[in-house]
Amino acid sequence: CLQCPAPLPHACPNHPKLLRCVPPTPLFPFLLQKDPSKALVIAVTTRAIFNLEEEHQLYLEKGKEEYVRHQQANQDRPLPPGTAFAFIQAVQYVNKKILESNPAEEDLFDILLLSNNSPESGVRIINSAKHYGLEISKFCFVSDEDSTQYLKSHGVKLFLSADRTDVCNALRRGVSAALVFQQEVQAPSTPLRVAFDGDAVLFSDETDQVFREQGLEGAVQYERAMEAVPMGEGPMKAFAMHLGKIHKKFNREECPIRTYLVTARSGRDMGIRAIKTLREWGLAIDEAFFMDGAPKGPILAQIQPHIFFDDGLHNIQGAQDMGVPSAWVPSCC
Repeated sequence: CLQCPAPLPHACPNHPKLLRCVPPTPLFPFLLQKDPSKALVIAVTTRAIFNLEEEHQLYLEKGKEEYVRHQQANQDRPLPPGTAFAFIQAVQYVNKKILESNPAEEDLFDILLLSNNSPESGVRIINSAKHYGLEISKFCFVSDEDSTQYLKSHGVKLFLSADRTDVCNALRRGVSAALVFQQEVQAPSTPLRVAFDGDAVLFSDETDQVFREQGLEGAVQYERAMEAVPMGEGPMKAFAMHLGKIHKKFNREECPIRTYLVTARSGRDMGIRAIKTLREWGLAIDEAFFMDGAPKGPILAQIQPHIFFDDGLHNIQGAQDMGVPSAWVPSCC
């Protein structure tokens, strides 16, 4: 228990609704225990990593008790992969390459699975992770609670969820977070490829606000006037910086991580400030695409990222139409 010495994973009789984390040692004895103060901790919900759409619909239509009975009856049947599944697999590959290079390295990815399931219905989730060989260090089951309140205590740097309320709560708590839409994805497993939009994702939305108020010409003039001034940080900057830290551990030819900037900005009129901002941050991006308002779907289909972060739902839809796993970073929670 978080507030008293009650043993885990059993429910604490004094605090029955507090977070219960199932320690992985008996289930995954081969997992390397990671220091959360040094690792890049990614928290993912069950509906983001597994396809639980049928089960979720059952929960909505028939309630929690029927849902729990269904999960217990099917506890040995693995759940199908969800949108974030390939991303987590690719993260595992990066850990493998890091440890091959330096077995003592502590700057690793660490995966935490958050679930609104009760521990009684969580067996199927744990069994599914074991079935696919997912190296998830912690399973945290939160019943009738806002799970995002525990993200900071676990040192989470990125939170992926299929619930908009959870994502907005995480963003308000200062955690990089995005909403995952369920889709079938077949992204190749390696290397890890992550694509970011620019404004309101990596960068602040200051130029977007100027665009809405003054139009394109006003935004261009603003960017020219502010060219030497780095942009403010967006909601995904913290995660991108931690990702960049791991990226720097490898030389360019052997790096198992590829990062991309795919922005609607014009390279001629608005690209210089974006590049200078990344340089000021010390954040190296492998490839940058300034699309000048053109659809992002075709270039994303070529890149085949394991995940693409954008604040525009039209861009998310365009990426999904191309089979690209996408995560929406809402700017209006």
